[in-house]
Amino acid sequence: MSASRAPRAGDAVVASPVVELTRRLERAARPGGPFHPAALAALDRAEEFPAAGCSVLDDFGLHEHYVPAALGGRLHQLTDVIALLRAVARHDLTTAVAHGKTLLGAASLWVAAGPEQAKEAAAAVLDGSVLSWALTERDHGSDLFASELTATPVPEGLRLDGEKWLINNATRGDRLCVLARTSPEGGARGFSVLLVDKRTLPAGSHTPLAKCRTHGIRGADISGIAFHGATVPASALVGAEGTGLETVLKALQLTRTVCTALSLGAADHGLRLAVRFTVERELYGRTLAELPRVRQILGDRAGAMLLAEAVAVLSARSAQTLPGELSAVSALAKAYVPTSTQATLDAFAELLGVRSFLTEAYADGMFPKLERDHRVVGIFDGSTLVNRSALIEQFGSLVRGWKRGWADLDALGAAAALDRELPEFDPHALRLISSRGCGAVQALPVVVRACAELAGAGLLPAAVVEAARRLAEAAEPLHEEMAALKPGAGPAPTAAFHLAERYEALYAGAACLWLAVRNPDRLAAATAADHDPLWHDARWIRAALGRALHGLGAAPGDDAAQACRELGDLLIAAPEAPLTLLDPSAPAAPARGEEREYS
Repeated sequence: MSASRAPRAGDAVVASPVVELTRRLERAARPGGPFHPAALAALDRAEEFPAAGCSVLDDFGLHEHYVPAALGGRLHQLTDVIALLRAVARHDLTTAVAHGKTLLGAASLWVAAGPEQAKEAAAAVLDGSVLSWALTERDHGSDLFASELTATPVPEGLRLDGEKWLINNATRGDRLCVLARTSPEGGARGFSVLLVDKRTLPAGSHTPLAKCRTHGIRGADISGIAFHGATVPASALVGAEGTGLETVLKALQLTRTVCTALSLGAADHGLRLAVRFTVERELYGRTLAELPRVRQILGDRAGAMLLAEAVAVLSARSAQTLPGELSAVSALAKAYVPTSTQATLDAFAELLGVRSFLTEAYADGMFPKLERDHRVVGIFDGSTLVNRSALIEQFGSLVRGWKRGWADLDALGAAAALDRELPEFDPHALRLISSRGCGAVQALPVVVRACAELAGAGLLPAAVVEAARRLAEAAEPLHEEMAALKPGAGPAPTAAFHLAERYEALYAGAACLWLAVRNPDRLAAATAADHDPLWHDARWIRAALGRALHGLGAAPGDDAAQACRELGDLLIAAPEAPLTLLDPSAPAAPARGEEREYS
């Protein structure tokens, strides 16, 4: 993934990919189209794969955004593909999960494949190949060290025996990145990743496992595959033999970050349904939208949504500026964003009342389908507990980093500056553990001072400075509690998971502050003219900081409540307006085949 170049004279004017995809999705959501709610509801009832919806995405070329630009694709930075998948999830999570799995399946290749293998895989994806990621097994789940599928050396290469289960697109996909045991003893160097092309396997050497019926994403191909003496060439190895677990853990840092797109889109969908309902629903001679409590609830959840987006954006951009910290940052993002979004959907369900349960009473049953579909986001690519466990393992680094104030301020500033180009992604810079902790949190004293300076210049309200100070004050006792938790053998105690949850809220608040201080032009423009209501008077920042403080167990404060009420009023006044910090109309990156520059 390389930085997008600035437009030049003579370049063709190309619509933003997000804008173009959004237009296509909106057309496909009209009556008779594959994204129309009635069509999606019918697919859900029949548990049928959303083939027509995936064809819309294929025609757009979404798969080209799954391939790094250096390999001929259009993936320049993670925030781009997050915005695209978010647009799809805004209409249907099942389709987003079904199509986006190719990106997740290919992540191991972008992290560890050699040049030739990476080029061949990239060409296959660009030509429409569907990749799957075969990690989990029926009896072992997320315990990858217990994986039993074996790859045994034979004269022809490697022989695969065993099965993978609960695999997205295992049956429909033509290539799989498979985690296999290559040493009988297992252990850290006992596993390897292999790229398996099912079409080249000997007849009778593999069997598809039946599709699993699921509570949500009912139409997705959640199935599996069994290998019995399937031989693949030695060139199928992704990276060196024995590096499989390292490759998977590094690839998960990318996929967990991208998964936030699914939650952001789900929240967008839920918000649209909830706002429309409150505007239309009349009780006792007035609409629900006229009730102050309803507006407050909508505003509170809008603040939570914007805080979750701040986490997703800073985390995704950090992949290219602070890749060495991504093991911690991706775990934070994957634990926080789906959990926060589920709470948001729960709040919307209360507003919709019984219609949040009925499959035909309101909007073709889109809300109960959405609520069911989203629950899987917190499970795959590591559940919330798995990600919090990964964070707990790094408590020592986080505490040391806090005490020593470690932070790469230039790299952190680049990640937070939304209009700044990013450096090329370097997969070799990923680390299994962030030895320097989490710079966004550890530099909280710096960002608090920056808030005070912006307040002195009239760009931030004093209430933001006060909230920033309270956030930084909450950080000290939290790190002391983390330091007091002595590591030991066996599972982490319950108290450690509570600390991890509070640290997520701390990181979320820090992400909000960094986006605030590194985008002063947006604050200035919004202050001069109320053309950007989210940034005007730091409205989204005040509301989001209130949610972060709440997550830390502190009172949000009256100003945060006021900001949420203002957001609620904005939602009712403009129910179709997008609620996002990113500009979807930003210039497009060069299309496939156009001139590119690589660092």
